[in-house]
Amino acid sequence: MNHGPAGGRTVDPIVLAAGTALVGAMATDVWQQARTATVDLWRRIQPGRADGIDAELDNLRTQVLAAREAGDADTEQAPAGAWRLRLHELFRDNPGLAVELQQLLDEHLTPALPADEQAQVRSVVMSVEARDNSRVYMAGGDQHITGA
Repeated sequence: MNHGPAGGRTVDPIVLAAGTALVGAMATDVWQQARTATVDLWRRIQPGRADGIDAELDNLRTQVLAAREAGDADTEQAPAGAWRLRLHELFRDNPGLAVELQQLLDEHLTPALPADEQAQVRSVVMSVEARDNSRVYMAGGDQHITGA
């Protein structure tokens, strides 16, 4: 988990992206696959809550579609914040979840989005800490390192 100023906790970028992509995927034709993958994640981590999450996602999709049809972008995007919080809590309680959450994002949620929304989700926040004689190489895309 990232630590913000004064030791406060900030939400991991994967959680932010996943919450945004989850709500964006609700308005797509491939929502059922994205929903199933999301509920499967809950079944593995918190099996007792999976059925409730499944029902909540279906109800929320109805609201998102109605907001989109009405042209109400604020109402359409409001659930993203709630899902970021929910995913943050899941992630906080299960710190090893990063790999599974990234896989859900990469394999199910982001591909369900239109190209312009995919670009927003793929915005990367990176941070690094190096000590002593360490070298750090970071890239948001391809990286080619040559020379000595």
